[in-house]
Amino acid sequence: MTDLPIYPLTNEHKMLRDAARDFAEKKITPITTEFDENEKFPHATIKKMGELGFMGIELPEEYGGAGMDALAYVLALEEICKVDAAHGVIMSVNNSLYCHGILKFGTEEQKKKFIAPIASGKAIGAYSLTEPQSGSDAGTMRSRATRDGDFYILNGRKSWVTSGPVADYFVVFMMTDPEKKQKGVSAFLVDGKTPGLVRGKKEPKLGIRASATSELIFENCRIPAENLLGVEGEGFKIAMTVLDAGRIGIATQALGIAEAAYEAARQYAGQREAFGQPIGSFQGTGFKLADMKTRIEASRLLIYNAAIAKENAKGSNGRYSLEASMAKLFASETAMFVTHQAVQIHGGMGYSKELPVERYFRDAKITEIYEGTSEIQRLVISRIELGSK
Repeated sequence: MTDLPIYPLTNEHKMLRDAARDFAEKKITPITTEFDENEKFPHATIKKMGELGFMGIELPEEYGGAGMDALAYVLALEEICKVDAAHGVIMSVNNSLYCHGILKFGTEEQKKKFIAPIASGKAIGAYSLTEPQSGSDAGTMRSRATRDGDFYILNGRKSWVTSGPVADYFVVFMMTDPEKKQKGVSAFLVDGKTPGLVRGKKEPKLGIRASATSELIFENCRIPAENLLGVEGEGFKIAMTVLDAGRIGIATQALGIAEAAYEAARQYAGQREAFGQPIGSFQGTGFKLADMKTRIEASRLLIYNAAIAKENAKGSNGRYSLEASMAKLFASETAMFVTHQAVQIHGGMGYSKELPVERYFRDAKITEIYEGTSEIQRLVISRIELGSK
């Protein structure tokens, strides 16, 4: 990948990108197959990523972060995801879904307590919005948080929580006023050791298998009232604001997966021969590569544009939902297209676990689903463009 002239990178950007690439190739590559096959969570490498500053790239230095911008974040995340999307989604959740909301809506005490350990790699954060019966429709949320003096009592069941089995801290969304539906949702910060918080079934997944995902069950889980994030009834706003940031992360994850699959296909097409010549010399293969490369570079432009929009929105109440949704939609569908073509170019070997392209194919699918399906992204984009709610 060459630097794009319309997005000139600073020396700091390049140093961070190169550091992430070097770490991914040397430390993550050797363990990807084993951890994918055995669904092992990569505790050691995640901790090291925190020590290197990858878990809090945009966070101010006073909270243990690197104090860099949104473009720096996607550059580093892209390099991690090119090697392993499971490491990438753990990094993405820590930086965006978890830390971003606390940084924007949290009190000074909450930032110091709940962000600093995550940014340094000493702890892992998670985000919990989805329930068994409610994903995109948060108004049907059944989990409840009831005020009891200086505490809130949390009850309910959450599902599909990335890093759920291993996280130390959670941003959790629950109903405090069910009659108001979306406007009755509130956000809470929950310590994973709190009595009444039970980690449920670990999900057996198609892809990103080294990333642990589970249910969370709250049974009279009692937390201090000071752990309310923002104010009561502001939870849905916080969730949607955070998802804008998260969608840029998933778009970047998709880009990394697509790049890895493309490079594998390009190299294979130059080496594999049929009828006395490399298969890449046949139009059937060459045109596939041309389409793959074009969609990858278009995805990169949308992601970088969304990162710049996010950066410009800092310090204000500005949103970048349109840019984030377009990047996530296009990049995730590009990842599926590119990985499918990569498997096809490899033929029988693409279906074998001896090569990583089948893992790229499995990992790509989730990018079209979590943090808002492709259908939800199209809904967001169309509503913004039509000026409707």
